[in-house]
Amino acid sequence: MKIVWTNGCFDVLHRGHIELFKYAKSLGDWLVVGIDTDERVRAAKGDSRPFNTIGDRVAMLESIKYIDEIRTFDADDELDTQVLLSGAEIIVVGSDYKNKEVIGSRHAQEIKFFDRIEGYSTTKILVGLQ
Repeated sequence: MKIVWTNGCFDVLHRGHIELFKYAKSLGDWLVVGIDTDERVRAAKGDSRPFNTIGDRVAMLESIKYIDEIRTFDADDELDTQVLLSGAEIIVVGSDYKNKEVIGSRHAQEIKFFDRIEGYSTTKILVGLQ
């Protein structure tokens, strides 16, 4: 069984996220999605984030047919460990990570880059609400 890993905040789900999951799942048999804890999102994106709590974000991800397993993490070393424990052979990240360090990549055989879908962004969605 080929295991694929991807991760992110997945705070306000949109089509770009769904296309990422669909693409990642197409690369293997089992898709594991890592999700940042509320504290980690807040540290990275500011006090107004996440918009949805980790419980809500996990519940939404559990309803997506492409996702087989969800794991949470609170720090880079925990993310690295989760990738190792998942047994992922492939890690899928956004194409903006080309030429950057991908946490956990030392445990996988391959890194695949996903081109973000133009016009879809959680930040843009939330800014539009204000």
